[in-house]
Amino acid sequence: MRFEELYERQQAGRLSQEEVAEILNVDVRTVRRWMRRYEDDGVDGLIDKRIGQVSARRAPLDQVLKVQELYRSRYAGFTAKHFHEKLVEKHRIARSYTWTKRLLQAAGLVAKAKRRGAHRKRRERRPLPGMMLHQDGSRHEWVPGCRWDLIVTMDDADNTIYSAFFVEEEGTMSSFLGIQAVIEAHGLFASLYVDRGSHYFLTPKAGAKVAKTQPTQFHRALNQLGIELIAAYSPEARGRSERLFRTLQDRLPKELALAGIRNMEAANQFLKRTFLFLSAHNRRFKVAPSEPGSAFVPFIGTHLADILSIQEMRTVGNDNTVRYDGRTLQIPQDTHRCHYVKASVRVHEYPDGTLAIFHGPRCLARYDSAGKQLRAKRKAAA
Repeated sequence: MRFEELYERQQAGRLSQEEVAEILNVDVRTVRRWMRRYEDDGVDGLIDKRIGQVSARRAPLDQVLKVQELYRSRYAGFTAKHFHEKLVEKHRIARSYTWTKRLLQAAGLVAKAKRRGAHRKRRERRPLPGMMLHQDGSRHEWVPGCRWDLIVTMDDADNTIYSAFFVEEEGTMSSFLGIQAVIEAHGLFASLYVDRGSHYFLTPKAGAKVAKTQPTQFHRALNQLGIELIAAYSPEARGRSERLFRTLQDRLPKELALAGIRNMEAANQFLKRTFLFLSAHNRRFKVAPSEPGSAFVPFIGTHLADILSIQEMRTVGNDNTVRYDGRTLQIPQDTHRCHYVKASVRVHEYPDGTLAIFHGPRCLARYDSAGKQLRAKRKAAA
């Protein structure tokens, strides 16, 4: 009706085509096209011919049903993004992520995300890999009926996960294992960002600053390696690792379920075979560092395992034995001195449960987890 009125006024010479276009907020060419169609077909000529037409790019019904059935039968609980990756990689259905998400939401299979909160500015990443790493543990039901801690060591600069494995409970030994894997594969790094767990720091008063002059076993080991240990004082400060664990808690249990994994040993083997999960995760979530190069430096030495161990001083008894955690460790006869009675020695406990006794830089003996001496070549500690 609006167009008819303006058309009559234009035909009567009271309005120009340019003025009609301005009133309708369209281009002059559009006004001319509408006038030709109106003159040929009347009001019906103004109806868009595309209305009621099926888009040539519309997905076939059988493909829509197949995607919905795949989600229900194999990928129930996956996020839209995770499911879309599986569609493309495993099932060769090359639809866009937006199409997949809207299809799942329309079918009620995936809920719409809540509106984002107020804008918050993230801390800038370190410009080079190896400048700062994050280490943290997440307790979760990774397989049905089993709650384990997942220990992850990742790079701040590009999100690369260098080490990930399951343990019954996070602690000093699990932290040593994560750090050892990184150093053996890539070298020494500059700093490590962690929470204030008791195996990382001693905190004399709840909520207070950590005691940097009273190092834990883990802090002592990093000091020996020249790596700075940085404490985070809030979950927000560890936002990068918190976001990583949200992703892993969503994706990893589903991947383990798809692989039919039900125990920790198999789950750790799954993570070690990096082509199955970690390498794919790093490809998907890795970001480009702001500068080229690396801050990793080679580890010079052969005694990394001796540094990354619990070390405690003991005094040797009259029978050349040392008591350690309920076990009696017998020091064998030595050609360097007649005996070690009353000598101060250092007991090392390693993540695999084995033990060793050092007198200064010399290893006197090594033992299994029960305290039985192992016949092995002696070596000096760093």
